[in-house]
Amino acid sequence: MIITNISYILIITTILFFTGLLGLVLNRKNILITIMYIEIMLLSVNLNFAIFSVYLDDIVGYVFVIFILTVAATESSIGLSILSAYYKLKQTIQMEKIKNIKS
Repeated sequence: MIITNISYILIITTILFFTGLLGLVLNRKNILITIMYIEIMLLSVNLNFAIFSVYLDDIVGYVFVIFILTVAATESSIGLSILSAYYKLKQTIQMEKIKNIKS
């Protein structure tokens, strides 16, 4: 079995987090892609919790992972249901058109 140093995995999770953050800042057109970037950021945080839970031999990290996954799934399902209802009404989900809504 190959033993990986924890710093390599932390570098990967940092890259994942900042990729999600950069995509969130640069994306101004599509709401679905914005939701996906938020999910990437949450999953990189989950990976950090799981890694430190293994490293420290503690179960608290896994409990946080379960809570974060539950919140992320709820956020995605509510966001997608709102988007599908909005799409039925307006036939578009572009961010520019949503920002200009008065009522």
